[in-house]
Parts: sequence; structure tokens; C-alpha cells
Amino acid sequence: MAFESDFISVLQITDTHILQSPEATLLGVDTARYFNIVLNSAISSNRKFDLCLATGDLAQDPAPESYQYLLNKLEQLEFPSICLPGNHDDLNVMQQILCTKTVNCRKHVILGNWQIIALYSQVPDSAGGHLANEELIFLEQCLNQNAGLFSLIAVHHHCISSGSAWMDTMIIDNAPDLFGLIQRHSNVKAIVNGHIHQAMDIEINSLRILTTPSTCFQFEPRSEHFSLADESPGYRWLNLYQDGSIASDLVRIPEPLSGLQMKTQGY
Repeated sequence: MAFESDFISVLQITDTHILQSPEATLLGVDTARYFNIVLNSAISSNRKFDLCLATGDLAQDPAPESYQYLLNKLEQLEFPSICLPGNHDDLNVMQQILCTKTVNCRKHVILGNWQIIALYSQVPDSAGGHLANEELIFLEQCLNQNAGLFSLIAVHHHCISSGSAWMDTMIIDNAPDLFGLIQRHSNVKAIVNGHIHQAMDIEINSLRILTTPSTCFQFEPRSEHFSLADESPGYRWLNLYQDGSIASDLVRIPEPLSGLQMKTQGY
């Protein structure tokens, strides 16, 4: 697909944790309400997005009602959405509900001279991340078959240390295999992920690794044990330029998070 603009604009939202009942709360937070506020903030910005990446933990209760709620909201966007599973999601239910022309679980899309590759890091019945052999094979096929395109990889779990000991027990356990594969392909420019409910922007050997806050509650950076942070929800925008460069930043909503139960031990 050709683009008149000098760049492709991508919206990343992540860790929405939508509950089966829209009125329900998680750790005291109305996750559906803040998902809507974040989404409306992105829509009302001056940016014209070409694609939304929803990078996992879309539902806290992975029931059809949760995904139908997400579908109804994402279908209102004027651009398509790609949905990835996180450790709280049910991929089978996702694929049944999030399967329209504009909102779906497709794993590959080409926009201009960029390809976006979605990898599934979900491990059934586990909070941790792993890239199955078929995911790595799929990635290498995409990179080999489209060697002339710049590449952005989207995945749910993190592939480098977050600095929080409890969170890093859930890191992609075969991340070295991912990096070894990427090193053979200079067209890979960035990896974006969710899961850690906090922001990171790190460059390693010309590869940019970006993480994004949740649309609901955040985790305290560099914490030994589970700990929440009193920060507002947000989203990430990325501009993918024709020369392979990337501009990106976070936008947090101005409204403080209300209802958060800070002293909880987990969820």
C-alpha cells in the first residue's frame, strides 16, 4: 500500500484488562472507563493513525463479552487494529470475536515500505513469555521474504530486563533466540511490547526496544516485589519513516487514576 505521507503512524495501546462486566473494577480501577479515555485521547489528537497495535492482556476476564466490548470500541476507529494475546487472554476466544475486516488477530501487514510482524509469546496457564519454534520460523520467513522492507516486531511479553525482579521472572525465556535471529536481518528496526505496565525506550545495536504503559494501572519501576505506581494511563505513538528511522513518544492522559488500591499484593 502506497502512502502520501513521509511516514506511517502507529498507535499502540496495551494491557487494557477489560472485565466481563463493564461496571466491574480491577484493583479498584474501572479498566473499561480508562481504556475509553485513553482511546479518545488518541483519536482527538492531531495525529492521523494508519494502524493500531493492541499488544495483549486485552481482557482480564477472557470471556466473549470482554472481547466484544473491545471490538465495539476498536471498530469505531477510522483505521484497522491488530490484536495480540497476552498471558491473561484466551487466544481462541479472541480469534472468534476479533475477526472482522478492520479488527483482527492477523500476524503480518505491509504498509508502505514497512512490515509489521506480530509474534505470540503467550504460554498457556503461565504468566511467563516464550516464543514457540513456529513463531521464530514465521518471523524469519517474513524477514527473508520481505528483505527490502523495514520491519517492526510487536509482541506482548518483554524481551529485555525491566529492572523489576518479580516482573523479570515473566520475561520471554528464549529471548536470546529472538535476538540471534534479528542480528541476521538488518531490516528489523524496533520491537514494541506491553506486559510490564511501564515505559522503556532502549536502543541495542541499532535496534530500538519500546514498552508502553497500560491503559489502566501501572507498575512501580525497578521494584523487587509486586508494586503499583500512581501514574496515569497512556498510549504510545510511532512514526515509521521511509528511510527506516522511527520517532515515538508516550501520551498520558491528564486525569489522575482514581480508585487504585495501592496496597494490594497482586491480581
